[in-house]
Amino acid sequence: MEPADGHPTIQHCMRSFEPYLAANRRTEKPVIHVSLNPHPDDVLTDEQLAAIGQEYMEKMGYGDQPYIIYRHEDIGRPHIHIVSLRIDGQGKKINDYKEWQRSASVCRELERKYHLLPAEKQERRESLPLTVVDYHKGDIKHQIAGVVKPVMQGYKFQSIKEFKALLGLFHVTVEETRKTIDGKNCHGLVYAATDEKGDRVGVAIKSSKIGKSVGYAALQKKFLKSKQWMAKHPVPGGTKEAIAVALKQDTRQGFLRELTGKGITAMLYENAAGVIYGVTYIDHTSRIVFKGSAFGKEFSASAVNRQYGVVPSGKEEEVPVLHPTEPETKEPGVVEVMLDIFSPESYPYPAEDLPQSLYGKKKKRKRRGPRLG
Repeated sequence: MEPADGHPTIQHCMRSFEPYLAANRRTEKPVIHVSLNPHPDDVLTDEQLAAIGQEYMEKMGYGDQPYIIYRHEDIGRPHIHIVSLRIDGQGKKINDYKEWQRSASVCRELERKYHLLPAEKQERRESLPLTVVDYHKGDIKHQIAGVVKPVMQGYKFQSIKEFKALLGLFHVTVEETRKTIDGKNCHGLVYAATDEKGDRVGVAIKSSKIGKSVGYAALQKKFLKSKQWMAKHPVPGGTKEAIAVALKQDTRQGFLRELTGKGITAMLYENAAGVIYGVTYIDHTSRIVFKGSAFGKEFSASAVNRQYGVVPSGKEEEVPVLHPTEPETKEPGVVEVMLDIFSPESYPYPAEDLPQSLYGKKKKRKRRGPRLG
């Protein structure tokens, strides 16, 4: 039954799914979620986005299914999310064999039909603007998502320290959390906004509220892939030369200003005594984050400290690393899980690498009875 004002709520949409879910409780992943993300230079109306979404669902075999298309702008430009069901009206599971391959083919076809720009991965990354988070504006979760997602996709970094340094440029911080559940150690991430001084403000956002693509497991894979890539590719000569020239400046401000003009940010870490104990270089041209020693001793923290810091008289005091404890939360119910679909992570469109399935690799597990997902 449609609402009187003609604007269905999430609850109305969920009720339209209920008969399908009730007809088949054996399927572990009954919900399908995709995101269609046009190239940033394509300007499309809501009607055009809706038409593209509808045609996509028809070509994918979901045209007769109930589905929801809604517009989102959490990654800095308009795109659409589509949520539907893999169970038809007779309770049968819709065939999803090689669905990711068919999805890529349909996206290419829609690009040609609607005269869209091919959203090549690198083009999309270079065109995507990053906006500094302003905690005064509210809607912190979407502001943070608009930073951490493209940063995870577009830059290479090898450690949590380098990742945090990069996020700090956009007034975002990240912390690792640890807790024990049923004797098993669990790791997670929380993100938060920072003020102009770099101090954390507002409520922390669990990575699961933003998406798996910025979670702990995804970050560990990112570290590994970055290390593998950087082991095969030398440090860009232009970057190294630019830092060498900047280090000839007489003042710290001149050093930092010279690097900024070359598209490089230097993050200096110093203790209360003014001793620089760490330096991280962020090259925005190659989109690579380096620790200072990666270029050689002459670019390391000790070299920068001799030039712009305070030379320590004795052994430098260790700086402790604090890991905040994540507050305990109860397991979400079915309704909470369904509602959380409406703030999901984005899957690529049109030409970014597609996952092996819309849910990634499936893990086999013992069945303990019927469940909804």
